[in-house]
Amino acid sequence: MAVPNLAMNAIPAVQFDAELIRKLTQQGPRYTSYPTADRFNGNFGVGDYLQAVNSVRAMGARNPLSLYVHIPFCEHLCYYCACNKIVTKVRSKAEVYLTYLKREIDMQGKLFEGMNTVEQLHFGGGTPTYLNDAQMGDLLAHIRKWFKFATDDAGEYSIEIDPRTVSAARIRTLREQGFNRVSLGVQDFDPDVQKAVNRIQPEEKTLEVIQAARDAGFRSISIDLIYGLPKQNLITMNQTLNKVIAANPDRISIYNYAHMPALFKSQRRISEDELPSGETKLDMLSLCIRRLTEAGYVYIGMDHFAKPDDDLAIAQRHGRLHRNFQGYSTHADAEMVSVGVSAISAVGSTYSQNDKTLEGYYERIEQGELPIVRGTKLSLDDVLRRIIIQMLMCNFELSIRSLELAYPISFATYFQQELAKLKELEALGLLKLDSEWLTVTAKGRLLIRNICMVFDRYLNMPQEIKLERMKYSKTI
Repeated sequence: MAVPNLAMNAIPAVQFDAELIRKLTQQGPRYTSYPTADRFNGNFGVGDYLQAVNSVRAMGARNPLSLYVHIPFCEHLCYYCACNKIVTKVRSKAEVYLTYLKREIDMQGKLFEGMNTVEQLHFGGGTPTYLNDAQMGDLLAHIRKWFKFATDDAGEYSIEIDPRTVSAARIRTLREQGFNRVSLGVQDFDPDVQKAVNRIQPEEKTLEVIQAARDAGFRSISIDLIYGLPKQNLITMNQTLNKVIAANPDRISIYNYAHMPALFKSQRRISEDELPSGETKLDMLSLCIRRLTEAGYVYIGMDHFAKPDDDLAIAQRHGRLHRNFQGYSTHADAEMVSVGVSAISAVGSTYSQNDKTLEGYYERIEQGELPIVRGTKLSLDDVLRRIIIQMLMCNFELSIRSLELAYPISFATYFQQELAKLKELEALGLLKLDSEWLTVTAKGRLLIRNICMVFDRYLNMPQEIKLERMKYSKTI
């Protein structure tokens, strides 16, 4: 693939056009994968995954690994949360889970023997810091028995943290255990908003954890925020932004709260009367973009902002940015091996997902097999469209010429139907299109999901053969 136009990407810009957003917002995938996870099927099993690993080995195993570990437990229920989690204060459940998790790691470790160098590790959940120091240390030691890790300066080793669950001493221990990046869930600093979503998190506690991470030598500190929560308004959002900007994190993610109580039971505890209107949400998004860009953050894409000297911003400028199930990543070529309940792996030209229930997860491991219950093998068409969507999501442009050199297609012929839709988006000012390049404009960057949806074959199937769709969140 061609190197992106670095002059254009040197200072990524985004333009907020409220009228255009109102006109075009719709439900659509976030494209952490293509095909998206709702397209996975139960016909894909352990045998297909083993075949994918063997294919990677046969090709010389040139790529490093990205390892994801899912810790599903939380001590408290946050009403907005749509993650796969288990809310419990019964700590013995974590001990049982770790026993099975280590057995899955054993199986994956044997499969990847000889091609087991890890350059990226991510602990997600749930709340990974639900585990205590001893449990975390033991789990990491077990992982290191099977996998070789790149040096601290070369590897990216991150963990999601609930600031309510850690002390400054715990932060230092996590750094000593090998983590060099930390992501903190904040959501909102306003006490009334916190009460409405059942996440009471004092500002002082969050700032203490941020400072502790700096003192401990973490390479990157990220903060997660949500707009559209109950009792939020422009005033409270601006006050939260003041505090976040003053805290000076390296990365900031601002997610749009998707209220889908039919799908997520915990959201039924949120009073819909207290949710901000659609117009207010748009105003909050505009405020976030303006405040963060004025504060010097670069708009990476989707919900992500980063300092210009952060690895994400650097990777984007050099065309090395990637997108996977954890969001944006700097390790584009890594095979992704995921362990734990509900975890999704991306190995070779396949996706595979573990059982979503503890009972099913445990039962399959007891049978001595990987707990994979569904997935998909990518066709050549899937691979081609995945590349296009990745390039657009990460770099906001696509070299048509490079795509035609890499694949035996004529872009204008192969994507004849898509080009008609792209012309419509071009007329609206979302992109520029010629025979050589598809370039997303500053207006189009916020609506990048809409542009990518043009290339999603599954969304554009005739109604009678279209696969059943899950209810996606709105693109804005």
